[in-house]
Amino acid sequence: MSKKIGFVGLGAIGFPMAVNLKKAGFEVIGYDAFKGVYEKANGAGIKMVETLKEVAEQADEAIISMVRDYEQNVDIIFGEDGLLSAQPKDKTIIVMSTLAPDKMNDLSKKVDEESELKIISASVSGGISGAQAGTLSIMTSGSKTIVDNLKGYFDVIGSHTFYYGNKPGNSEAAKLINNMILGININAVAEGLKLANKYDLPEEEILNLLQVSTGDSWVVRNWNDISEWTADTELGVLITDLKASYNEGLKHNVTLPFNDLSSKQLFDSMGKEKPKA
Repeated sequence: MSKKIGFVGLGAIGFPMAVNLKKAGFEVIGYDAFKGVYEKANGAGIKMVETLKEVAEQADEAIISMVRDYEQNVDIIFGEDGLLSAQPKDKTIIVMSTLAPDKMNDLSKKVDEESELKIISASVSGGISGAQAGTLSIMTSGSKTIVDNLKGYFDVIGSHTFYYGNKPGNSEAAKLINNMILGININAVAEGLKLANKYDLPEEEILNLLQVSTGDSWVVRNWNDISEWTADTELGVLITDLKASYNEGLKHNVTLPFNDLSSKQLFDSMGKEKPKA
């Protein structure tokens, strides 16, 4: 009999993650506040339920949270009709949302003190394409024993899983660091291509050069996709993470001048409209 895994938040990244779990043989018990996804999810073999209580009741050992932010995580767990309404015991919330490190630590403390649930952090990187392909990078932190016990889920969702220690917020810090470096890289490639354009150098040939030279990076190899990012999609998420990592630097008295500049220049470098205030 296959294990039942709860899944809350079947958005652009959460949906393909849930589909891959289903394809791997797990029974996925899904819930989303947006009911428009239910028909598509049911068609993919995901068992969608109407309440968070049902998710908590039916999941065997773990519930993945892929909702937007700290407030939504608090709501799905502690809200009037949240997961705790089922009075679950000995089950683990796997927070795969992107939260500020301190917020993840606060959430973990609240769960520990006010419930009989366990909680770990497992933030992801790789975007929609990585979620679809099952090649996400998964950054985990919290109880090592729990992380190891849930490895079967992570192996389906991603191609690499990393562990960053007992403190739940550590995985969120790792993701911010990754995205900070991503943002700096995007600015560098975009600026290089702008200069190449002034010399009428074919963009494709510059990218081909970079891929076999010292300028190579993940950004270079995925530029065709990245160049389509907008303020309403991945670019908007990235600018939020760049600002968050800058604020983390201020908290810890770590100067991050390249991150600061990248966050200010990102939309200009990419030739994209800035998000509305």
